[in-house]
Amino acid sequence: MPSETVAFLFFTFWVRLYVAKPTKKNIKALQNFLLDWYEKNGRDFPWRKRRISHYKIVIAETLLQRTKAETVSTFYSDFIEEFPNWEHLASADVNRLEKSLRPIGLYRQRAKRLKLLATEMVKRNGQLPREREDLESIPFIGQYIANAVELVAFNEPSPLIDVNMSRLLERYFGPRKMADIRYDPYLQELSMKVVSHENAREINWSILDFAAQICKAKNPRCAECPLRVDCIYYQKQL
Repeated sequence: MPSETVAFLFFTFWVRLYVAKPTKKNIKALQNFLLDWYEKNGRDFPWRKRRISHYKIVIAETLLQRTKAETVSTFYSDFIEEFPNWEHLASADVNRLEKSLRPIGLYRQRAKRLKLLATEMVKRNGQLPREREDLESIPFIGQYIANAVELVAFNEPSPLIDVNMSRLLERYFGPRKMADIRYDPYLQELSMKVVSHENAREINWSILDFAAQICKAKNPRCAECPLRVDCIYYQKQL
Protein backbone atom coordinates (compact mmCIF):
# COMPACT_ATOMS: atom_id res chain seq x y z
CA MET A 1 0.00 0.00 0.00
CA PRO A 2 1.43 3.43 -1.00
CA SER A 3 2.73 5.57 1.87
CA GLU A 4 0.35 8.41 0.90
CA THR A 5 -2.61 6.06 1.31
CA VAL A 6 -1.37 4.88 4.70
CA ALA A 7 -0.93 8.47 5.87
CA PHE A 8 -4.43 9.40 4.70
CA LEU A 9 -6.00 6.40 6.45
CA PHE A 10 -4.14 7.23 9.66
CA PHE A 11 -5.30 10.85 9.49
CA THR A 12 -8.90 9.77 8.89
CA PHE A 13 -8.72 7.36 11.85
CA TRP A 14 -7.29 10.06 14.10
CA VAL A 15 -10.00 12.55 13.14
CA ARG A 16 -12.77 10.02 13.83
CA LEU A 17 -11.16 9.03 17.12
CA TYR A 18 -10.43 12.43 18.58
CA VAL A 19 -12.75 15.01 17.04
CA ALA A 20 -15.03 16.39 19.70
CA LYS A 21 -18.54 16.14 18.33
CA PRO A 22 -20.07 19.63 18.33
CA THR A 23 -22.94 18.71 20.65
CA LYS A 24 -25.31 21.18 22.26
CA LYS A 25 -23.64 20.45 25.60
CA ASN A 26 -20.07 21.23 24.63
CA ILE A 27 -21.10 24.20 22.48
CA LYS A 28 -23.01 25.60 25.47
CA ALA A 29 -19.98 25.04 27.69
CA LEU A 30 -17.77 26.86 25.19
CA GLN A 31 -20.22 29.77 24.98
CA ASN A 32 -20.29 30.14 28.77
CA PHE A 33 -16.51 30.05 28.95
CA LEU A 34 -16.12 32.63 26.18
CA LEU A 35 -18.56 35.06 27.78
CA ASP A 36 -16.86 34.77 31.15
CA TRP A 37 -13.40 35.15 29.61
CA TYR A 38 -14.44 38.16 27.54
CA GLU A 39 -15.82 39.99 30.56
CA LYS A 40 -12.39 39.80 32.20
CA ASN A 41 -10.04 39.92 29.22
CA GLY A 42 -11.87 41.37 26.21
CA ARG A 43 -10.19 44.12 24.23
CA ASP A 44 -11.75 47.57 24.01
CA PHE A 45 -12.04 49.01 20.51
CA PRO A 46 -14.05 52.04 19.32
CA TRP A 47 -15.99 49.97 16.77
CA ARG A 48 -17.31 47.71 19.57
CA LYS A 49 -19.44 50.41 21.18
CA ARG A 50 -23.10 49.52 21.59
CA ARG A 51 -24.33 52.59 19.75
CA ILE A 52 -22.42 52.95 16.53
CA SER A 53 -23.53 54.06 13.08
CA HIS A 54 -23.74 51.65 10.18
CA TYR A 55 -21.12 53.75 8.41
CA LYS A 56 -18.62 53.30 11.23
CA ILE A 57 -19.25 49.55 11.33
CA VAL A 58 -18.52 49.05 7.64
CA ILE A 59 -15.47 51.33 7.71
CA ALA A 60 -14.04 49.46 10.70
CA GLU A 61 -14.52 46.05 9.13
CA THR A 62 -13.06 47.23 5.83
CA LEU A 63 -9.96 48.60 7.56
CA LEU A 64 -9.59 45.45 9.66
CA GLN A 65 -9.15 43.23 6.63
CA ARG A 66 -5.56 41.92 6.58
CA THR A 67 -4.63 44.28 9.42
CA LYS A 68 -4.31 43.73 13.16
CA ALA A 69 -7.03 45.27 15.30
CA GLU A 70 -4.45 47.06 17.48
CA THR A 71 -3.04 48.78 14.39
CA VAL A 72 -6.46 49.91 13.19
CA SER A 73 -7.43 51.14 16.68
CA THR A 74 -4.63 53.73 16.69
CA PHE A 75 -5.86 55.08 13.35
CA TYR A 76 -9.62 54.54 13.26
CA SER A 77 -10.87 57.57 15.25
CA ASP A 78 -8.75 60.02 13.25
CA PHE A 79 -9.97 58.53 9.98
CA ILE A 80 -13.61 58.81 11.08
CA GLU A 81 -13.02 62.41 12.12
CA GLU A 82 -11.55 63.23 8.71
CA PHE A 83 -14.22 61.28 6.79
CA PRO A 84 -17.32 61.29 9.05
CA ASN A 85 -19.82 59.87 6.54
CA TRP A 86 -20.28 58.32 3.12
CA GLU A 87 -20.65 61.70 1.42
CA HIS A 88 -17.29 62.96 2.68
CA LEU A 89 -15.61 59.72 1.71
CA ALA A 90 -17.17 59.59 -1.76
CA SER A 91 -16.19 63.17 -2.55
CA ALA A 92 -12.62 62.81 -1.27
CA ASP A 93 -9.74 62.88 -3.73
CA VAL A 94 -8.08 59.47 -4.11
CA ASN A 95 -4.65 60.97 -3.36
CA ARG A 96 -5.99 62.38 -0.11
CA LEU A 97 -7.44 59.00 0.78
CA GLU A 98 -4.15 57.27 0.04
CA LYS A 99 -2.27 59.73 2.23
CA SER A 100 -4.71 59.19 5.09
CA LEU A 101 -4.53 55.41 4.78
CA ARG A 102 -0.75 55.17 4.42
CA PRO A 103 -0.12 54.51 8.17
CA ILE A 104 -1.88 51.13 8.07
CA GLY A 105 -0.52 49.92 4.75
CA LEU A 106 -2.16 48.71 1.54
CA TYR A 107 -3.20 52.33 1.14
CA ARG A 108 -3.65 52.36 -2.65
CA GLN A 109 -5.85 49.28 -2.61
CA ARG A 110 -7.83 50.51 0.40
CA ALA A 111 -8.33 53.98 -1.08
CA LYS A 112 -9.73 52.58 -4.31
CA ARG A 113 -12.06 50.18 -2.50
CA LEU A 114 -13.34 52.75 -0.02
CA LYS A 115 -13.96 55.28 -2.79
CA LEU A 116 -16.03 52.80 -4.82
CA LEU A 117 -17.86 51.58 -1.74
CA ALA A 118 -18.69 55.12 -0.62
CA THR A 119 -19.92 56.09 -4.07
CA GLU A 120 -22.31 53.14 -4.07
CA MET A 121 -23.54 53.89 -0.55
CA VAL A 122 -24.28 57.50 -1.46
CA LYS A 123 -26.46 56.18 -4.31
CA ARG A 124 -28.25 54.05 -1.69
CA ASN A 125 -28.71 57.06 0.62
CA GLY A 126 -26.44 55.36 3.15
CA GLN A 127 -28.91 52.55 3.75
CA LEU A 128 -27.62 49.00 4.24
CA PRO A 129 -30.12 46.42 2.97
CA ARG A 130 -31.23 43.58 5.24
CA GLU A 131 -31.56 41.10 2.40
CA ARG A 132 -28.34 39.11 2.31
CA GLU A 133 -28.08 38.89 -1.47
CA ASP A 134 -28.59 42.63 -1.81
CA LEU A 135 -26.11 43.33 0.96
CA GLU A 136 -23.38 41.28 -0.71
CA SER A 137 -24.07 42.98 -4.03
CA ILE A 138 -22.49 46.17 -2.65
CA PRO A 139 -18.87 46.53 -3.85
CA PHE A 140 -16.35 44.91 -1.49
CA ILE A 141 -18.93 43.70 1.01
CA GLY A 142 -18.20 40.00 1.00
CA GLN A 143 -19.19 37.26 3.41
CA TYR A 144 -17.23 38.54 6.40
CA ILE A 145 -18.35 42.17 6.28
CA ALA A 146 -21.93 41.09 5.54
CA ASN A 147 -21.79 38.90 8.66
CA ALA A 148 -20.44 41.84 10.66
CA VAL A 149 -23.27 44.06 9.44
CA GLU A 150 -25.86 41.46 10.43
CA LEU A 151 -24.22 41.03 13.82
CA VAL A 152 -23.51 44.62 14.85
CA ALA A 153 -25.90 46.71 12.76
CA PHE A 154 -28.93 44.42 12.72
CA ASN A 155 -28.27 42.59 16.01
CA GLU A 156 -28.58 39.15 14.43
CA PRO A 157 -26.36 36.20 15.42
CA SER A 158 -23.80 35.85 12.66
CA PRO A 159 -20.21 34.55 12.87
CA LEU A 160 -17.18 36.74 12.24
CA ILE A 161 -15.56 33.74 10.64
CA ASP A 162 -11.98 34.51 9.66
CA VAL A 163 -8.65 32.72 10.09
CA ASN A 164 -8.68 33.49 13.82
CA MET A 165 -12.12 32.08 14.56
CA SER A 166 -11.42 29.18 12.24
CA ARG A 167 -8.19 28.38 14.06
CA LEU A 168 -9.82 28.25 17.49
CA LEU A 169 -12.83 26.20 16.39
CA GLU A 170 -10.76 23.76 14.37
CA ARG A 171 -8.26 23.23 17.15
CA TYR A 172 -11.02 22.64 19.65
CA PHE A 173 -13.54 20.66 17.58
CA GLY A 174 -11.55 19.31 14.65
CA PRO A 175 -10.34 20.40 11.18
CA ARG A 176 -12.36 21.52 8.21
CA LYS A 177 -12.21 19.71 4.88
CA MET A 178 -12.07 22.59 2.40
CA ALA A 179 -9.25 25.08 2.00
CA ASP A 180 -11.49 28.15 1.71
CA ILE A 181 -13.25 28.99 4.99
CA ARG A 182 -16.11 30.65 3.15
CA TYR A 183 -17.20 27.44 1.45
CA ASP A 184 -16.54 24.82 4.11
CA PRO A 185 -19.98 23.59 5.28
CA TYR A 186 -18.66 22.07 8.52
CA LEU A 187 -16.99 25.26 9.65
CA GLN A 188 -19.81 27.52 8.51
CA GLU A 189 -22.41 25.45 10.36
CA LEU A 190 -20.25 25.08 13.47
CA SER A 191 -19.46 28.78 13.73
CA MET A 192 -23.14 29.65 13.42
CA LYS A 193 -24.04 27.22 16.20
CA VAL A 194 -21.36 28.68 18.48
CA VAL A 195 -22.49 32.30 18.05
CA SER A 196 -26.23 31.56 18.11
CA HIS A 197 -26.77 33.17 21.47
CA GLU A 198 -28.44 36.28 22.90
CA ASN A 199 -24.92 37.66 23.46
CA ALA A 200 -23.71 36.85 19.97
CA ARG A 201 -21.57 39.97 19.71
CA GLU A 202 -19.62 39.22 22.87
CA ILE A 203 -19.11 35.59 21.86
CA ASN A 204 -17.76 36.64 18.47
CA TRP A 205 -15.45 39.23 19.98
CA SER A 206 -14.32 36.81 22.67
CA ILE A 207 -13.31 34.24 20.05
CA LEU A 208 -11.31 36.85 18.11
CA ASP A 209 -9.61 38.12 21.28
CA PHE A 210 -8.93 34.66 22.67
CA ALA A 211 -7.43 33.61 19.34
CA ALA A 212 -5.23 36.71 19.33
CA GLN A 213 -4.05 36.41 22.92
CA ILE A 214 -4.09 32.68 23.78
CA CYS A 215 -4.87 30.45 20.80
CA LYS A 216 -2.32 32.19 18.60
CA ALA A 217 -1.29 30.95 15.19
CA LYS A 218 2.34 30.67 16.29
CA ASN A 219 3.39 29.67 19.79
CA PRO A 220 -0.12 29.24 21.23
CA ARG A 221 -0.24 29.52 25.02
CA CYS A 222 -1.70 26.05 25.49
CA ALA A 223 -0.24 25.51 28.98
CA GLU A 224 -2.37 28.31 30.39
CA CYS A 225 -5.46 27.70 28.23
CA PRO A 226 -8.51 26.58 30.23
CA LEU A 227 -9.87 24.85 27.12
CA ARG A 228 -6.90 22.50 26.79
CA VAL A 229 -8.61 19.60 28.60
CA ASP A 230 -11.04 19.09 25.72
CA CYS A 231 -8.95 20.62 22.95
CA ILE A 232 -8.02 18.25 20.10
CA TYR A 233 -4.98 20.32 19.16
CA TYR A 234 -3.60 20.19 22.71
CA GLN A 235 -4.27 16.49 23.14
CA LYS A 236 -2.41 15.82 19.91
CA GLN A 237 0.70 17.52 21.33
CA LEU A 238 0.84 15.19 24.37
